[in-house]
Amino acid sequence: MGLFLKRRRGRKPSSYRSGMLAAIFEGIPSIIIFQLLGGPFVTGYLLYLGATSFQVGIVLAIPSMANMLQIVGALLIQRYSNRKLLFTLLCGTHRVLWVLTGAVPLMFPKEYGVTAYIVVCIAAFMGQAVGSVFWTSLIADMVPAKVRGRYFGIRNTILWAGGCIAIVAFGQILDRLPEPQGFHILYMVAAVCVVFDIFFFLKYPNRPFEKSGQQGTAAMLKVPFRHPPFVKSMLFISLWLFVQGISVPFFNYVMLDIMKLGYNWIAIATMTQNVAMMIGYSMWGNLNAKYRSKTLLFWTLPVIAAACMGWGLLPVLPDIPVLLLIHMLIGVGIGGFNQLMFNFVVGDTPKGERPMFIAVFYALTGFAGFMGPLLGGAVYRIVAHMPNWVQLFGISLAAGIVLLIVAVSIGSRVLLESTKWPRRPGAAGWRRGV
Repeated sequence: MGLFLKRRRGRKPSSYRSGMLAAIFEGIPSIIIFQLLGGPFVTGYLLYLGATSFQVGIVLAIPSMANMLQIVGALLIQRYSNRKLLFTLLCGTHRVLWVLTGAVPLMFPKEYGVTAYIVVCIAAFMGQAVGSVFWTSLIADMVPAKVRGRYFGIRNTILWAGGCIAIVAFGQILDRLPEPQGFHILYMVAAVCVVFDIFFFLKYPNRPFEKSGQQGTAAMLKVPFRHPPFVKSMLFISLWLFVQGISVPFFNYVMLDIMKLGYNWIAIATMTQNVAMMIGYSMWGNLNAKYRSKTLLFWTLPVIAAACMGWGLLPVLPDIPVLLLIHMLIGVGIGGFNQLMFNFVVGDTPKGERPMFIAVFYALTGFAGFMGPLLGGAVYRIVAHMPNWVQLFGISLAAGIVLLIVAVSIGSRVLLESTKWPRRPGAAGWRRGV
C-alpha cells in the first residue's frame, strides 16, 4: 500500500492519497456488515425465520435484482453531481435498513417473518444499487488508472482480512449460543459497524464530476450499445452469472440444510474461501498491472467451474477436505472475477460516459444474477424428494460442467478478442466499436 500512499515527511497528502485511504478505512466496517448480514450466516438466519429453499433463493437474488435500478442512478448523476452526498445518503440508508431486518422476529408473527425480511431487503438494496453508481463513478476518479489494478487488489485484501475475522468470531458465537441470542449479538455488532461506515463515507473527497456530452436520456442510453465489444462482453458475463447463480449462492444452503454441518464448519469453509480470495486479489491485482482486465477475467472462469465440479468429489473423498478445496477455488475464482469485472467496467470505458456504461452493465448482469439464484432455489425445491445426491452434489456438478463449456466455447472468443476504446464519444471508431 505504501507504493500509492506514502508521502514526503511534512507534506499534506494529495486528494488522490487521502481518497484512497478513506476508501480503505470505509471498506473495513462495510465488509464486516456484508459478511455478517449477507455472508454465510444469512442462510442460517433465514432458516431460523422458517424460509424454504425458494425463499432463500429470492433473498440471495435481491442484490442482483436491485442492480437493475443503476440506470436510474446514471440518469440522476447527470442532474445531481454531488456524488459524495448522494452515495452517503443512499448507501447509508441501505446499511440502516439492512440492520433493521434483525428486528423482524420481534415485530412480526413467525408466518410473516420471511416476507417482512424480503420486503425490507428489497427497499435497502434499491438504495444501495442507485447509490453504488455515485460511489463507483467517484472512486474511479479517485484512483489513478496506472495503479488501479494493484490498489484494488491491496484494498480488497485488507477488507477481506477484516471479513475473515468477523466470520471466524461469529462462527464460534453462533455455534455456542442459542440461535436467537447469537443472532442478536450479530446484529448489534453490525449496527455499530453501520455507524463507523457512514462516518467514513463523509471522509471521501468530493471530486468534480465530468458530465456526459450526450443530450437527453435516450442519447445517453444508446452510447454503451454503440460499442460491440462492450456489448458482447456484457452479454457473456450476464450468461455466466445466470448459470453460476444456480449453484454457487447455494453452497451454504447445502452445507447447512443438506449436510447438516454446524456454523463453526460453515465459518471455517468461508474463512478458507476468504483467505484464498485475499491471495487471489493480490495475485490478480499484480497481473492486472501487466495484462488486460478482460484477458485475466477469462482465466478466472475455469477456476469457478472447477469449484462447482468439485462437489462431485464428495462420494469418493472425505467431506471436509473436499469442501475446503471447493472454497479455496471459489475464493480465487470469484474474487478475481468480481475484481477484474469492476476494473474492466471502470477502466475500459470513456470517462464522461462511464456512469451510463456502469449502469447498463450492472442492470443487465444484475437481471441475470437475479434470475440465476431464483431458478436455483426453484430447482432445489423441485429435487427435494429425489435421491439425496442430487441436492448434495448433482446440481453443482452439472452447473460446473455447463460453466466450463460456456467458458471454452464462448468466453474465449468474447474476452480474448482485441479491444481498442476510443478516447471520447466523438472519436473515430466510436460507432464502429473499433
